[in-house]
Amino acid sequence: MDIPKGDIWIFGYGSLMWQPDFPHTDSQPALLRGYHRSLCLYSHQHRGTPDVPGLVFGLDRGGSCRGLALKVARNNTESVLTYLHEREMLNRIYLPKWLPVQLPSGTVPAYAFIADRRHKQYSGRLDDADAVKLILQGYGKRGHCLEYLQNTLRHLDELGITDAPLHRLVRLAEKASA
Repeated sequence: MDIPKGDIWIFGYGSLMWQPDFPHTDSQPALLRGYHRSLCLYSHQHRGTPDVPGLVFGLDRGGSCRGLALKVARNNTESVLTYLHEREMLNRIYLPKWLPVQLPSGTVPAYAFIADRRHKQYSGRLDDADAVKLILQGYGKRGHCLEYLQNTLRHLDELGITDAPLHRLVRLAEKASA
């Protein structure tokens, strides 16, 4: 993998937007074309277990995704990439790639985690009832699946990013858990 020289950008579309847990010098709204945010991965670690999986986001083919690009200083690049691989690649459900993202100031290459459609944890598109069941049962090392979705949705709303399908699923899950 060729790492760009100098500072790098990381594309966040889920928890990396609101809980990056790595040093960064800037964050900007970003648009990634060719992929969309999708609850398409069974979580066996962070938001579920192998026996009782949750559901987490991946970038899946098609469309576009608005998120947040986080700038990492050159002197932190190696440690941040190592951290991200330890955090995101436990089960190798993602294909990390450098992809062009559009920032307000122009296009930059950003490191992004694409859902691996060949992985056994790839769920594909689920109907609402199946998704809500996974959302409500999911609990793993980083907490409850519903809380993960609520935090992501809150952050998207704060950034002015509309995600109607996520609003619908969170409403359905909250209603079912009441």
